[in-house]
Amino acid sequence: MFNADSSLAAFLNTLTPKFYVALTGTSSLISGLILIFEWWYFRKYGTSFIEQVSVSHLRPLLGAVDNNLPAVNFTASNGEAESNRQNVSECKVWRNPLNLFRGAEYSRYTWVTGREPLTYYDMNLSAQDHQTFFTCDTDHVRPADAVMQKAWRERNAQARMKAAYQALELNNECATAYVLLAEEETTTILEAEKLFKQALKAGEVCYRRSQQLQHHSPQQEAQHRRDTNVLVYIKRRLAMCARKLGRIREAVKLMRDLMKEFPLLSMLNIHENLLEALLELQAYADVQVVLAKFDDISLPKSATICYTAALLKARAVSDKFSPEAASRRGLSTAEMNAVEAIHRAVEFNPHVPKYLLEMKSLILPPEHILKRGDSEAIAYAFFHLQHWKRVEGALNLLHCTWEGTFRMIPYPLEKGHLFYPYPSCTETADRELLPSFHEVSVYPKKELPFFILFTAGLCSFTAMLALLTHQFPELMGVFAKAFFSTLFAPFNFVMEKIESVLPSSFWHLLTRI
Repeated sequence: MFNADSSLAAFLNTLTPKFYVALTGTSSLISGLILIFEWWYFRKYGTSFIEQVSVSHLRPLLGAVDNNLPAVNFTASNGEAESNRQNVSECKVWRNPLNLFRGAEYSRYTWVTGREPLTYYDMNLSAQDHQTFFTCDTDHVRPADAVMQKAWRERNAQARMKAAYQALELNNECATAYVLLAEEETTTILEAEKLFKQALKAGEVCYRRSQQLQHHSPQQEAQHRRDTNVLVYIKRRLAMCARKLGRIREAVKLMRDLMKEFPLLSMLNIHENLLEALLELQAYADVQVVLAKFDDISLPKSATICYTAALLKARAVSDKFSPEAASRRGLSTAEMNAVEAIHRAVEFNPHVPKYLLEMKSLILPPEHILKRGDSEAIAYAFFHLQHWKRVEGALNLLHCTWEGTFRMIPYPLEKGHLFYPYPSCTETADRELLPSFHEVSVYPKKELPFFILFTAGLCSFTAMLALLTHQFPELMGVFAKAFFSTLFAPFNFVMEKIESVLPSSFWHLLTRI
């Protein structure tokens, strides 16, 4: 007859204490390796690897029966489309108004550190911008513009610069060729400014020529729109060159003239360049005038708008602000206004204070930013940290009050206070925009996934078993045998029932087989 108890007892008696030491030690090692991988994957991608694999591969197999309810799914998708409309607009990627120069700044950083400050995704977005702003449907008629149309599509920087020189050989008044060389070939701001001045002369000639012909045909109108984009871009970059070279008043004049000449191009956010330059001049009254125009409820907000407004209100009280005195007597009206402005700014972009307070290290800002995201916070703090330091006590006031914002919005992904709920897509987009060596700031702070906690507990438990088994092998062997005997007790019970039902001839035949 088949005897499960005797077979199990015989098997357990053959196991030595060394087997239990090896078993628990191997289990602890494997669970530890899984824990390390899960932790690395969570820090890099913000999710659990096991959870991601389960959702993407196992869930479709287990949830295949949901296809029986097409009407319900269709209704849900229609409802989600309306609720997601705001998230799509909130997660739109914008051109950084203060983006640096490829050759004179980004490339120099790479030469010094050996690190690439720009991601492929960021540079690809710039290539798309250049094709949108610097090309038109009639470029194939003009050989130089046809060459530049191909140049903006080139992925290799050397190939782009070679094409720009070819375009200048065909037409020495090709403004976009000078723009490309100024952006990518020059190694100093002075060299870039020189080429942009040449581009300005050529761009103004093209602009005046197309301006006279813009109403003759749709093609001429498209060419004039392209020439306008090129001219605005050149003048803006010349203003930024003047700002970087210390000619602040000249930069302010160029920016103001540009905004007056092309008032309909407000989507380019030239006012953010102007605000930064005015803060450098410490012309706070002029800054307030610009804010009064652009910090409007109907206009899109930015970290520059919100934090500059907070800085101006903090400037009125920060030099005399003391948290101890404020706790005793309460906040004055001006102090309350400053704190509310800081709370407003932090709600819009909660990543900025850590950079302004130097709790996180800064990197070079990307060429594109995501509003309310870490990329926008880096771009803002990179240029405006010096302005906060210049105002006495402003950073101290920020340090004492910024975390109070989170008490007003305990569930920022579900409901905001002064703005829409914080978009949940910022982390994914910022990981694409920012280089891999930067630790992306995440808001709200994510809790550790269940599988990391489970793996950590499993690793600790098996490590403890391995230690106890190594120290007390005989005793742990007895516990292991008792555990396995208890574990297999239901199996033995079932086998006994089967044995009592089946005839003895069946067991004789089974043992002979």
